[in-house]
Amino acid sequence: MLSPSHSRAWRALLFLLLALGGFLRLLDLTDAPLDFHPTRQLRNSIIARGIYYDLLPSADPSARALADSIARVPARYEPPIIETLVAVTYLAGGGESIVIPRLYGTLFWLLAGLCLYDLARRITNSPIAALLCLAYFLVLPFAVQASRSFQPDPLMTASALFGIYFLYRWSESLPPDPPPATRRSYLVSSWRYALLAALCIGFAAFVKIFIGFIAGGAAAALTFFTLGKNFWRNKQVWVMAAVMILPALLFYFTGNRGNSTEYITNWSLDMLKLIASPDFYSKWLAFLGSLFGQTFIFLSLAGTLLAAPRGRALLIGLWAGYLLYGLSVPFQMYTHSYYHIQLTPILALGLGPIAEAVTRRAVREKRGWQAALTLLVVAVIGFQSYVSRSVLLAEDFRAEPAYWKTVGEAIPENAKVIALTQDFGYRLMYYGWRRVDTWPLVSGLADVRGNQLDAEKTFAESAAHKDYFLVTSFNQLDKQPGLKKILDAYPIAAEGDGFVLYDLKP
Repeated sequence: MLSPSHSRAWRALLFLLLALGGFLRLLDLTDAPLDFHPTRQLRNSIIARGIYYDLLPSADPSARALADSIARVPARYEPPIIETLVAVTYLAGGGESIVIPRLYGTLFWLLAGLCLYDLARRITNSPIAALLCLAYFLVLPFAVQASRSFQPDPLMTASALFGIYFLYRWSESLPPDPPPATRRSYLVSSWRYALLAALCIGFAAFVKIFIGFIAGGAAAALTFFTLGKNFWRNKQVWVMAAVMILPALLFYFTGNRGNSTEYITNWSLDMLKLIASPDFYSKWLAFLGSLFGQTFIFLSLAGTLLAAPRGRALLIGLWAGYLLYGLSVPFQMYTHSYYHIQLTPILALGLGPIAEAVTRRAVREKRGWQAALTLLVVAVIGFQSYVSRSVLLAEDFRAEPAYWKTVGEAIPENAKVIALTQDFGYRLMYYGWRRVDTWPLVSGLADVRGNQLDAEKTFAESAAHKDYFLVTSFNQLDKQPGLKKILDAYPIAAEGDGFVLYDLKP
């Protein structure tokens, strides 16, 4: 077992872990983005393609117009930051490729890993414990999948983690009573960390506002820990608060932000009834266990309680923010795994004090027992890495683009189509280049909201002026016998492997 004095050895291990984390995320790099929440990844792909065609000077005008039309279908809940970055890179790289957003996600996560390592080292005062925190952060199978997915969450999480790191450094830079000779240098240092923290957290909240719960919890906890009840007298606190809050506030809550308002109404306010049920909390915890491992969750909570005072304040603030966040979007807490990506660094940091206690005890053991413990740690990291690799390689989606291109070719250009299909029609719209409206699905969300689908009424309202009705999701059609009966009265315009196109024209 290495001691903290072996600086070269643990630095080598740091880069070895980062290399392992990068390698895992680059596996199966060119497969279609259908391995992890395809609806969300395809949504971003559609928006990025629209931006790309707008930027591409040589784009065919009809293709540009269709790309723009399709890009207007997904609701815009956040600013298209990652989509714009990817589209600009498409332009520089000569075309669309799922490789590009995956490389960006991997880069964001590895940079966040460096930040997490130093933060864990400061909380535990142990580079070995910090390396174990980093290992969990990098090789956890859920984190491997989620961090390379094409959505704003990896960038949001990485930016927030940088901000939290600088908050911690800000807290460290404010000694209770600095000597007069060094007071100015302390002030300059604290202002630097305060501004860096505010900029990173403000940017993270701008990318996706829900990170504000967790980052806000960390900021409140560290501010109160550092400055006490008179925190409001400190100018840095008010500057940080303004920089953290204003960009997201201006984007999400001012002007014409219909989609953001709609999201808050549909997914927060309408779902608050769930938090009154004990079943909600059991589902939430069970879902977290499937993503992170319940043992690791409880160990992280124990580590939070055992951390040194400053680290404990930070971790309690992070957990409190996560709890408030979960209560604000209760349905997603047990249905949408990517809503928990920002919990990964919290859990990893909470494991630090436990790892510190174990390693401190281990250094007093004989070399044979230290070697056995080291082999056990390597085996756990190796097993989790193998699971991550297996999850990525378990399914092959390379045939999907060609299939949806075939479906798209069966639909006449400029036809008005309504579809009972996968992922809100995004697969067809992205790979088949056909814009469609979608027929409602029978789902758990509909059950929660108490929505009952009236097939005849919905068909009259949604399909009356359409040319065709496309079905590619036959399991959904089986769940809707009323719709099936209606469609049986219409002729089939085209039929192929996995799809039927009904002709609705009179």
